[in-house]
Amino acid sequence: MTQDGRRAKGLRSREAILGQAVALASVEGLGGLSLGRLAVATGLSKSGFFAHWRDKEQLQLDAVGWAVRQWRERVIAPALGAPAGVRRLFALHEARLAFYAGRVLPGGCFFFAVQAEFDDHPGAVRSRVAEALRGWEAFIRRLVEEAVELGELSPEVNPAQLAYEIDALGDMVVTHSRLLDEHEILGHARRAVLQRLRALCPDPSLLPED
Repeated sequence: MTQDGRRAKGLRSREAILGQAVALASVEGLGGLSLGRLAVATGLSKSGFFAHWRDKEQLQLDAVGWAVRQWRERVIAPALGAPAGVRRLFALHEARLAFYAGRVLPGGCFFFAVQAEFDDHPGAVRSRVAEALRGWEAFIRRLVEEAVELGELSPEVNPAQLAYEIDALGDMVVTHSRLLDEHEILGHARRAVLQRLRALCPDPSLLPED
């Protein structure tokens, strides 16, 4: 096998491990990850893991990075296909709901699980999780600001406040949809943001009625 071939195989192996790590962490948190469990899940030997990670903390840090990339590909990228402004903002919320409804991760949301796990545990992993969450909230806020600049949201809107409300309604879906009626919860979360945006939009016809 050529050096390029070995590198490509190693990258595929690493991606498979991180995918499983993020899936498992969405249920049990990053602290529950073990080389043995991941080895079984991916069909790799424990020794193969040490070619990629020197310790568990580095694996956890890389899992956060992989989850960020997954979120960008599955939630942010689809939303960016919508017209800039209030429609893109609502498309982001819908893409997030679709991610949860599609059960991409067995626990629903990687970040919802790990932020509760690491909020009181200072260190590199907590810092990386916080950085990811700040980036997500800043992205929502930028979309709100863009919609205000385009005249598609009232100039009286507080971008940070509205971004927080939209994010909070998305977070609520993670646990409620798994304990209660999923279809009903998803519907409530969609309508709550839709009605909020329509009330703030000078031209509500830009958004669905329901």
